[in-house]
Amino acid sequence: MPQKSSPSVDIFGLLSGNEEKARKKKQREELLAASGVKEFFSEGKISINKRTCWGQECKLCIKACPTNALYWKAGEVGITEDLCVYCSACVLSCMVDDCIKLERKRENGKTEKFSKTKDVMKLENSINTEKRVQRVREVLPTAQEYCEKHWKQ
Repeated sequence: MPQKSSPSVDIFGLLSGNEEKARKKKQREELLAASGVKEFFSEGKISINKRTCWGQECKLCIKACPTNALYWKAGEVGITEDLCVYCSACVLSCMVDDCIKLERKRENGKTEKFSKTKDVMKLENSINTEKRVQRVREVLPTAQEYCEKHWKQ
């Protein structure tokens, strides 16, 4: 009776993959530490639509990038993924909607996708609203606590 072989797993390949990730992460931390930029997002993706980009005429995204992850190369805007912190400065400065697409994952696991200035502004407004509500809840007492404190029977 033929024996069934178990699927082969390249253990050494997995180990070297983890080592490569760790090396890249350390290199990224060193690069960002030198620039003084704090990283808020655990991971992300950025892409530029070369057909709609007006890069040669404006280069606004390159000027707006705090880490110099965007650069000018041979007639188009290039991206250095290792330097990008997914801050959305490029999307905010771009004059063409849906030209720069950004997807990022927050530390709490929430994924955000946007490619228009309007979407970034809505997202930032909702985040700031959540922060303001949280601060108010920390400072002001609840209705129950207020009534117990001031309306003693």
